[in-house]
Amino acid sequence: MIPASRIVLDTGPLGKISHPRPNREIAHWFEGLLRQGVRVYIPEIADFEVRRELIRAGLHESINRLDGLKRVLNYLPISTDVMLKAAELWAWARNRGIPTADPKALDADVILAAQALQVPALIATENVDHLSIFVDAKDWRSFE
Repeated sequence: MIPASRIVLDTGPLGKISHPRPNREIAHWFEGLLRQGVRVYIPEIADFEVRRELIRAGLHESINRLDGLKRVLNYLPISTDVMLKAAELWAWARNRGIPTADPKALDADVILAAQALQVPALIATENVDHLSIFVDAKDWRSFE
């Protein structure tokens, strides 16, 4: 089990804290992580998934907040090594009959998992079922 001293944000929590006025629950959780000295990471794949929807919806304040978070948190870019690992994870899951996305989909979950393995870190998510196949993942609402 990866210690919770390093947290990679999945799209659910990242999208919520990107809101210019995040709800009390997510704000309290996020501020608690920072007070405890937890290293919080924004993986590029989660940034992409959140950002594309914010752009589509024209949510400029949220885009600015996301950009601000990228400047103060740890950013995990997608690299060749990450993509090679993601391909291995994808094939491993398919060969065991446990796909996490449509066969023709890019499957952002395996890319996210590969990014978390690179750190290594626990993923804070709302999608524990798919991600815990590959890495330590925990629903952000269940953190102590």
